[in-house]
Amino acid sequence: MGYKALLILEKILMALPKKARKKFFLFLAWLGYIFVKKYRTIAMQNLDFLFLDTMRLEEKKKIVRYSFDNLALNFLHLLEMHRYSLEDLQAKVSKVENHHYVTEAHADGKAVVYVSAHYASWELGNTSLGGLSEPIIGVYKQLKNREYEKWLIERRELFGNVAMEKTNVVKRLIRNIKNGMACGILIDTNINVKEGIIVDFMGKSIRQTTVPAYLARKFNAAIIPANVSSEDGENYTLTFYKPIEVEHTEDIEADIQKATQAQADWLADLLKKEPKHWFWLHRRFKGDYPEIYTK
Repeated sequence: MGYKALLILEKILMALPKKARKKFFLFLAWLGYIFVKKYRTIAMQNLDFLFLDTMRLEEKKKIVRYSFDNLALNFLHLLEMHRYSLEDLQAKVSKVENHHYVTEAHADGKAVVYVSAHYASWELGNTSLGGLSEPIIGVYKQLKNREYEKWLIERRELFGNVAMEKTNVVKRLIRNIKNGMACGILIDTNINVKEGIIVDFMGKSIRQTTVPAYLARKFNAAIIPANVSSEDGENYTLTFYKPIEVEHTEDIEADIQKATQAQADWLADLLKKEPKHWFWLHRRFKGDYPEIYTK
């Protein structure tokens, strides 16, 4: 879709009633599921890889179908959030659980490194952290379409949030964490050999970013997992999870390994309890297991 066409479509959609917008996006999701075989296949390959024969085929098909809906709804959130006031956001995300973990970290003089994933309503989650907890620095990967990237950043930089492209981002994160600003890092993206270490994820050895553990250990910050989810697609909850401890022993690598593994375990627990909310449509494991996508 061209950038100008996107802007026109945005104006048309935002002029429609809320329910009509949602129906339109769910219709697009249905079309994507029917006609875009490539991503149906990727989602099934990911499910087969992680769950093997422990999940029935019918359950996998339901999850794949829901993945298209969830992606469409995340994009819908991007459209709608650009017009949100703080009151609108509070009405949308009406419940906040365990925010005391954040206030306790700040009371101890710690900055916060929020870790999250492409799970449930991740776009709404980014904005909710900024509006309902504190502004964050969100790390993103540069897009080929720079006009669309600008459009996307404008929506992610709401309520004081700052978006930073991931290339050489660690030095910039360090400067801001030293000043007490929080950052948000997605831990479920495919990364190269230089960017991560091997952890156990649902019985598989995969590479995961060490940035949260490195920042937390070096600057005494708190790692707090967070995500936004909904049971009915209308009322959302921002949930903070128990902080992940980072040890300070003489073995720096072991400390970072342990904290990074704990983050992988947190995400694995989410997937085991409710797998449908993860973004199964991307090739998360192509760096470590490229063969699963060539079958």
